[in-house]
Parts: sequence; C-alpha cells; structure tokens
Amino acid sequence: MSERSLPLAGIRVVELGQLLAGPFAGTLLAYFGADVIKVEPPGGDPIRRWRSLDDTGTSFWWRSLGRNKRSVTLDLKTDRGRQLAGQLIDRADVLIENFRPGTLESWGLGPERFEQSNPGLVYARISGYGQDGPYADKPGYASVCEGVGGLRYVNGFPGERPVRPNLSLGDTIAGLHAALGIALALLERHGSQQGQVVDVALYESVFNLLEAVIPEFDGAGLVREPSGSTVTGIVPTNTYRCGDGKYVIIGGNGDSIFKRLMQAMDREDLADDPRLAHNPGRVEHEAELDALIGDWCAGQDSPRVLARLEEARVPCGPIYSAADMMADPHFQARGLFQQVEINGKPLRIPAITPRLAGTPGGTRWPGGEAGTHTEAVLREDLGLSEAEFQALRDEGVLG
Repeated sequence: MSERSLPLAGIRVVELGQLLAGPFAGTLLAYFGADVIKVEPPGGDPIRRWRSLDDTGTSFWWRSLGRNKRSVTLDLKTDRGRQLAGQLIDRADVLIENFRPGTLESWGLGPERFEQSNPGLVYARISGYGQDGPYADKPGYASVCEGVGGLRYVNGFPGERPVRPNLSLGDTIAGLHAALGIALALLERHGSQQGQVVDVALYESVFNLLEAVIPEFDGAGLVREPSGSTVTGIVPTNTYRCGDGKYVIIGGNGDSIFKRLMQAMDREDLADDPRLAHNPGRVEHEAELDALIGDWCAGQDSPRVLARLEEARVPCGPIYSAADMMADPHFQARGLFQQVEINGKPLRIPAITPRLAGTPGGTRWPGGEAGTHTEAVLREDLGLSEAEFQALRDEGVLG
C-alpha cells in the first residue's frame, strides 16, 4: 500500500499538544496517512521521559505515540517561535492543540488569527472542560475529568473507593473524539471550503460513554451505582475465579445463551426454569445465579471451564496481560503487533485500528528524537535559508 493511497494522504496537521490527548489524536491521523508536524518545546514532549525508558533514555511509549510524525522543536515562549508556528499553521489543513483555554490566544495563535490567512483550517482544541462555561479555566487532567464526567462513580465495588483502570483512559477517549471531530470537519469542508473549530472536552468525552445513566435518572430517579465486576441490570455477566486461581469472564445474559450456559453446567432444571427465561427474571435472582456459576467455575481449572463453554457457544474468555496478548495466535493473525527498529534493535508496538480493507493505515517509522525534522520542515516547508536557520539556532528559538 503506497503512502499516497492512505485515506488521509495530502492532509497536513500541525500538532501543538503535549502529553497524551492531543498527541494521541495526531497519532491516529498520522497512522492513516496525514502529514503530522509535531511542534515540541526544546527538550521534547514530556512523555518522552515517562515510565519505562529504552537504552537511549526515551520511553517505549513514545515510540508508539510519536510514530509517523515529523518532529520540530520551537520555543513558543519566544516571539519568533510563535511566528514560525503561525506560518506552519497557515499552511496546514488541521491544527491540534490541548493547552488550557486562552493559552493560544495569549500567544496570538487563536482561531481568529487564521480566519483570513487560512479559512479552511480545522482548528481542533482539546481541554479538560471545553473552551467556555464556568469550568473552562480549571486545570483538566484526565484523572479528574473521569470523575466529573461520571466514569469513576460507576467504577469499582459498592461502598469502596472508586477505582480507575491503570491507563490514561480519559485522554485517549478525548483523542478519539478529536480525531472523529476532525474527520467530520474535513468532510464538511469539501462542500463549504471553510474550516471550523472542533471543541473537545475530556469530561464530555467520558460523559459520552455513560449509556442510559442520564435518562434512567431523569425518567425514573435511578442513580447507577458501582457494581464491581458485574453490570447493573444485565444477568449473568461477571468474572469468576476458577480452581487454578485464574479468572474467566462469562457473558450468559442473552436468553438462548443463558439456556446453553445452564446446560453446559448440567443444570437443565434452570435452563428450563420459566422464572429465568428472560433477563428481568434473572436480575431478580442475580445473587443466586452468580453464586451457582462461581461454585461451578471454582470446581475446575480455567482451561476446562473455557473449553466447556466455548463448545456450548457461550461467550467467555480469560483476562489477558501484555504477555498473554503477545503470545496469542489470534492477535498475531490479526496483525496487532508491528515491528520497528530503534538503533538497530527490534521493538514491537501496537497496530492501530480500525482495519480498512482497501486503504489500511500503518507505521512508517517509530517516534524518533526531538527535533529530528526541524531543519527539513523550516527550510523546505517554510523556505528559510541556511543562514536564517542557523540564526534561529543561535537565538535559542529551536532549543
């Protein structure tokens, strides 16, 4: 698949965001062919130094998050750095930024700056609480916004401290929303020839995941509470410990599936019990059913449980770690690992979905060192002379 045939080929993106939400949106766009120019401060995006580092002192995370991007270092605290960033944005189709609202305006790089010079610009803004409203100026880390957006309230066990997945979930969900908003704005631009602002808030991105939580409260006064490893109002679906100490997930909540589950457990009496034929009846007997299934799982090891249920066509599965996923032949067959080289050493990073049959995305190069493409972008894209480029270096604008 040639680079020109990628779905976003020909789309130029300037990414000003740091850490995760903005850069993740940029990674998604770059994977599917956009030319993403990542503008970093001198020293680079902080994620380059977060968590586990490779032998170059760069995080393994960065090799995935920075893939397919051209890295330019500019000090946006200087007038000249901001001027150069503005010139790059003047030539772009998309801008991605995730600073606190008002920051780019204070730098002279707000949306109004480009209304005449680049009217087709899609200006994507990611923040904790959005660009307006009473909370707009609050610092909006994903951990906090997951709480405000309702996700943390329903996550965990009743009566215990709310928990979070060991991931930056709010940031990545916001990045997904930003990429979707950008794609929609680009589609609209085909007809209007006009760009627009895409306003993405972390707490609203999490809020979008809440299913029926709001209408259930408004219509019936019901507050969805945390329910541990189950889902309120859907039975049976839970995580069960097997005799070998490993956990399995069983989703037996469809009417016909529940019947097959009971038959696999040699409980024909419950398979044919009219009280349990439909979900509302099973919800009434949730504690009884969960205890029964739990006891059945505890009496045998996890491979036997899974084999029995798979034979009965009951949705089930193990809980995988990174090691389990990388060893699984299905993950490999689906192409979920892509190998790159870092200083001659192989490294596998995750592929990005969705899979497009005709124009699939791909990793063309891993995240490299900060400023790798500064000279090429400023001299080739902006037409700076060698002397002008060297002057910028001497002034400290490039770090």
